[in-house]
Amino acid sequence: MSPTPAFSTFETASGARIFRLPLEAFPKFWAYAYAVQKDEYCVLIDTGSGTDSSHASLLDGLQQAGLSPSELTHVLLTHAHIDHYGGLCKLRPITDAKIGVHELDVQTVAHHDARLAQIARRLGSFLAETGLAEEEREPLLSLYRFSKALYQSTPVDFTYESIDMQLGPLEFIHLPGHCPGHVAMRLDDVVFCGDMVVEGVTPHLSPESINPNSGLDHYLQSLSRLQLWARDAHLVLNGHDDAITDLPAQIELTRKNILRRMRKAVQVLGEPLTIEQICTAVYGETGGYNKLLVIEKTGAYVEYLYEHGMIEIVNPSDVEQGQPAKYGLLQDASVVWETLERNLGAYTGTQVNT
Repeated sequence: MSPTPAFSTFETASGARIFRLPLEAFPKFWAYAYAVQKDEYCVLIDTGSGTDSSHASLLDGLQQAGLSPSELTHVLLTHAHIDHYGGLCKLRPITDAKIGVHELDVQTVAHHDARLAQIARRLGSFLAETGLAEEEREPLLSLYRFSKALYQSTPVDFTYESIDMQLGPLEFIHLPGHCPGHVAMRLDDVVFCGDMVVEGVTPHLSPESINPNSGLDHYLQSLSRLQLWARDAHLVLNGHDDAITDLPAQIELTRKNILRRMRKAVQVLGEPLTIEQICTAVYGETGGYNKLLVIEKTGAYVEYLYEHGMIEIVNPSDVEQGQPAKYGLLQDASVVWETLERNLGAYTGTQVNT
């Protein structure tokens, strides 16, 4: 995506108007919110991060669309990651719009402090289990807490399952994996897919030990459901990149990226390694928030390999004593790789060629 993405407009088959609002969610990190006008509905999809810059961009984008917060009838969240829901607490005082979110993301949005405490504790346990040194863990936890501290709990007016996954002309589908309550939305022939597919990389994943209904298994199943559900859409709008006109091709690239990373993980497991060691072998040396992201993603990959019986914990007595698990292959690497290819190909009913 361009470093300075532009405000854009789209139109659905029935003439509904869509405005894409670029927001600098964090320095040099851009996200999109979407304003949608259809009949009596004036809907904002996602809200940015809630930083001063992001909120200012949101208000500017609405103004450029000829709208004001007071005209919004609904604010709908694709998922509860801070760059998508963080702007709610600044938007809430200036609009009477009804706020909607999926049931599995209600706690994050409406009871933020308690949810943050719970997830931070699980994250701390996960980081210890990866084998990451103690002096490296606390800075990563501090980074996690810092970005979330921007937000204050905001009440939710309704949840998507409670309205049978439809609001007027908008339809919803639940797609867990990247986030427990992630949804895509459809208006006529246009789909808003949130972060289900992002250009050039795979969306962030974390193991279910941190957050249930996340993880690679859920994400792969959701990719297949999205591809089938959106098969007649002529345009797919996402949270960070240009519009997608060929969703199946983008999904295939995403699966190939996952396979590429997991192949590296399998290749290095000729000897027993911790999650932290696997992460370094797959992603190289990283630092800052990116270190947190890649070690969580590695945890999701290791979780998948372990739960599908492709790797084992080779030091159970050490684990019982509180030491990090070391993982080794249960079968020859070539056999594990063939199983991975077959498994990921099965999500579409076809073999994934790499």
